[in-house]
Amino acid sequence: MNVDPNITKYLIKVKINADGVVEKPDVVGAIFGQTEGLLGEELDLRDLQKSGKIGRIEVEIDSKKGRTEGTVLIPSGLDQVESSILAASLETIDRIGPCKAKVDVEEVEDVRQEKRKKVIERAEQLYKKMSESGKTVSESIIASVREEVERGEIISYGEDKLPAGPAIKDSDAVIVVEGRNDVLNLLKYGIKNTIAVQGTNIPRTVQRLSKERTTTVFLDGDRGGDLILKEMLQVAEVDFVARAPPGTEVEELTYKQIVKALRYKTPTEQYLAMKGMNEDLKNYQERNDKSSEKGEQSKEEPHEKKEHHEHQREQPHSREEKQERREIQRNHIREEHIEESEEEKKRETEEEIVRSEAKVEPPVQKKEFSPEDPDSVKRKLNYLSNSKETEVFNETGMTEGSFPLSEAPEKIESMERVSYVLTGGVISQRLIDICNKKGAKVIYGIRKGNITKKPENMRVVPLEEA
Repeated sequence: MNVDPNITKYLIKVKINADGVVEKPDVVGAIFGQTEGLLGEELDLRDLQKSGKIGRIEVEIDSKKGRTEGTVLIPSGLDQVESSILAASLETIDRIGPCKAKVDVEEVEDVRQEKRKKVIERAEQLYKKMSESGKTVSESIIASVREEVERGEIISYGEDKLPAGPAIKDSDAVIVVEGRNDVLNLLKYGIKNTIAVQGTNIPRTVQRLSKERTTTVFLDGDRGGDLILKEMLQVAEVDFVARAPPGTEVEELTYKQIVKALRYKTPTEQYLAMKGMNEDLKNYQERNDKSSEKGEQSKEEPHEKKEHHEHQREQPHSREEKQERREIQRNHIREEHIEESEEEKKRETEEEIVRSEAKVEPPVQKKEFSPEDPDSVKRKLNYLSNSKETEVFNETGMTEGSFPLSEAPEKIESMERVSYVLTGGVISQRLIDICNKKGAKVIYGIRKGNITKKPENMRVVPLEEA
């Protein structure tokens, strides 16, 4: 329904009901005719309309089944009191045309108030739009400057022209990521020794770098990351594995998430054992053993061949040096275990001599370690870390069983006598819960995992605190 645009103050809304069929002229005529002279000359509708104090009267009616209903709108430029008096006078109308009728005033609406509401709502919309626009412009400027700086730092490295950070040329360690955006995100937080593989087909440049430098694979927390890791394990040498949280990508991570993931990176063999990737672990160890054999054979080459390769061996990050470092670490652990075994054999021999002289039968079990001896605990943990196993001991320090890391929780759950647990992997919340049910006193491990609840009657000791 259209309203006179000259309305300045109020809008009188009237509802009509007539016992018969009437038309718009009948309604308008009833309004002017039955209110004429009712309120005096000052509030006469005809005079008010001529002077512009009352606008055009709008009528909407609908006739059904011999009855008529409708709405009347009367724009008013009078003040509140005069508009209210005029509205009340309309309810004196009792006939429209030839029919009986009833007129009810629904409300006298303050048009200016409605306009104010619309002004406020629109102003809020405009303000929000301005704020968002200003914020977007500010952020876009910052992002543009940052992106230009990052693009200036990123380089194309190697024969495959791979996206990489500027420190990739000289760094002793490299971080392998999936794509260019991952490199850019790490560059944003100052990590510059990165290189991207650009897909699941590992480029030769990355394969070569992995054999010369300490290599960490930093992958997305999805199936694509799993596929790239499998490919890397087949064609490259991976020292550590870091993963983004499940369902997220490296390019989306915040500084805190990146630092946390890299801080808690896991040695490759330990990662594969923890994830139950036994076949990949076996293949990885076989490849390392073959690489070690090739390294030893290369040392036994004739003098002429050594001179031919002299320049390569002098490189600070050569494949042989990296393999030697890795072999030294593994041998160091093995030597500790061998020394421990030799000492035990020597003690056993001495005990056998004493027993034979005293005619005493040897016990069925031998004591594997002393729970109160830190050196004994550390030697045992180093051995278990190398063998990727978990071992359970009773109250006297006698072994009750030894299991692979991936099977340990289920095996311990089925045991009866559990006092001390030594694991060559991470002390997880699940392992703590199971050992607590079995009454274990102490759990020793290489390091603590994400532990949210530790029983009061149980000690949880990582290697560095043992």
